Amino acid sequence: MSQPSGNLHEFSVSELAGSLKRTIEDAFGHVRVRGELGRVVVAKSGHVYFDIKDDKAVIASIAWKGTAARFRFKPEEGLEVVIEGRLSTYPGRSQYQLIVDTMEPAGAGALMALLEERKKMLAAEGLFDPERKKPIPFLPRTIGVVTSPTGAVIRDILHRLQDRFPRHVILWPVLVQGEKAAEQIATAIRGFNAFTASGPVVRPDVLIVARGGGSIEDLWSFNEEIVVRAVAESDIPVISAVGHETDTTLIDFAADRRAPTPTGAAEMAVPVRAELKGDVDALAARLVSGLSRHIDRRRSELRGAARALPRPASLLELKRQRFDMIADKLDPALLNNAAEKRSKLLVLQAGLKPAALSRDIRQRGERVAGLRERLTPAIRRVLRQERRGFENWVARLKSVSHESVLSRGFVLVRDEAGMVVRSGKALDSGSRVELEFADTRRSAIVDGEKGPLSSPPAAKPGSAKPKAKPPTRPRPEGQGTLF
Repeated sequence: MSQPSGNLHEFSVSELAGSLKRTIEDAFGHVRVRGELGRVVVAKSGHVYFDIKDDKAVIASIAWKGTAARFRFKPEEGLEVVIEGRLSTYPGRSQYQLIVDTMEPAGAGALMALLEERKKMLAAEGLFDPERKKPIPFLPRTIGVVTSPTGAVIRDILHRLQDRFPRHVILWPVLVQGEKAAEQIATAIRGFNAFTASGPVVRPDVLIVARGGGSIEDLWSFNEEIVVRAVAESDIPVISAVGHETDTTLIDFAADRRAPTPTGAAEMAVPVRAELKGDVDALAARLVSGLSRHIDRRRSELRGAARALPRPASLLELKRQRFDMIADKLDPALLNNAAEKRSKLLVLQAGLKPAALSRDIRQRGERVAGLRERLTPAIRRVLRQERRGFENWVARLKSVSHESVLSRGFVLVRDEAGMVVRSGKALDSGSRVELEFADTRRSAIVDGEKGPLSSPPAAKPGSAKPKAKPPTRPRPEGQGTLF
C-alpha cells in the first residue's frame, strides 16, 4: 500500500484547469500561425469555429462575431491563411484553442486562388453575362462618382471632364481600402440607384466606381461579393476604373464598361465638346453645300425646261388672228342669213290663202271640241275606278289593324317603357302597365292589391251557350282576307 506524498499539493480539477489556462495564455499570449483551414462552422450567434492544420497537427480555433465581421474574405475549408491571436484553453472539454484576432490569406497565391474561385461562382450565376451590359449614355447630364474624396482619383476625373465636356458631378465619398470599404462602396452604388427623378438630388445617368493602383490586398474590397452584386444589380450603367490597366478586379466583369484608369473612365463617360462642335460644323457645311448644289441643279433643269417651252405670246398670236378673221366674217354672215330667212318667209306667205287658212282653223277647233267631250267622261271613269281601289285597300288595312281587334273587346297591354307586352310571364307583380281599349287608355298595376286572379270557372251544365257568330258577309271583289 503506497503512502501519500507529504509535500505534494493537491489540486482540484477546476484549479488545475485554471492553472493550465493561465500558463498557456501567459506563454502564448500573442502568436502568428500559418496553416490550412479545415471544418469551418458559422454558428447562429455569428461566431466562426474552424480548425487550422498542417500535415502533422490540428489546432481548434474560434473567431468571435465582431472579429469575423472584419475579415476581408469568407473563410473556406482548404484555404491557406495566416492567423494572429492568442492561445487559450476550454476547460469544459480539456482542450486548447486559438482565439483569432486577424486572418489573412497566406500570400498572393492564396488570394488569387480565392479570387478565381469567387469569379467562377459569380459567373455561374450569370452576373458577368454580356446580355446584362447596359449602354453608356452618349452625353449624360449627371455623373455619379464612388471613390475617396481625398485622393487624386476624384481630381483626375473632374479635371478630365472639365477638359472634354463639363458635366454635373455628384461624389459619394467612401473608403476604398480597409475593413469597411466594401460595405461603403456597395451602399453608395445602391444609394445612387435609390434616387428618383423628382427627388432633391438628381439621379445620375452613369456611375464611375474608381480607385488608384495598388497591390491585390489593397484592391481586395472591389473583389468582395457584396460590391460585385451591387454593381450587377445597378439600373444605372456603371464604369469600373479600379487600379491601373494591368489590375483586374471582379467588378470589372460585372460593370457595363471597364476603364483602364480613372482618367479613362471620364473619357468614356463624355465625348469631347470641341470634337462634337467640329463635327456639327462640318455637317452643317456639308448640308449647306448639298442644298446649294441641289438648288443649282434644279435651277438648271428649270431653265432647260423653260427653253423647250414656246413663248406665251406666240401661243396667243395664232388664236388672236383666227378670232379677228372670224369676227370679220360674222357681220356679213348675219346679214345674209337674215335676208335668206326673209325670202323664205315671203315665199310661204305668198303660198297661203285666207279662205283655206280659215277652214283649216275651223276644222282644228271642231276636232279639239270633240276631244274635249270625250276626255271628260274618260277622266271621271278613271277616277271612279281609282276610288274603288283605294277604298278596297283602306278596308283591308282596317281589317288587319289592331284597332279593329280592340273594337271586338280585346285590350292592348304596354309596359312602363311603352313596349307591347306579348307574354304575362314577363311582368312582375307590382309592375305598372297601360291598357289600351277601343275607346280610351287606362293605367293599372299587375296583380294590384287583391293578388292574381284565379282561373275562370268552368261552365256549368245548362248554362247559356255562347251566341252564334253572325254569318260572314261576302268580301267585296278585289279585297284580301286577314287569315
